[in-house]
Amino acid sequence: MSIKVIVELQAKPGRRAALKSLLERVEAKHGPDAPGFLGSTRYEVLDNPDILVEIADWESAEVRAAAMQEVMASGAYAPLAELLAVPFRATVIRQLP
Repeated sequence: MSIKVIVELQAKPGRRAALKSLLERVEAKHGPDAPGFLGSTRYEVLDNPDILVEIADWESAEVRAAAMQEVMASGAYAPLAELLAVPFRATVIRQLP
């Protein structure tokens, strides 16, 4: 059964555009070839201009975990530390049967 991952990222004040750009670059480089990655959409939080929410679709939690481990090991997300005000939050969900 496919899953969704809701990721909430709070950029440092005024850095949301840079955060969005970083996420787009990482997805363009690693997303299309990641086994089990079905795509994602980014959203803005209307009452907080520094928060970005991404909802990603994956074939399973296991393939997502493996893909994320590989991307993290590559260092692609290393620049996040400079852009985030607080650690990101990721919630993995699936539809109830």
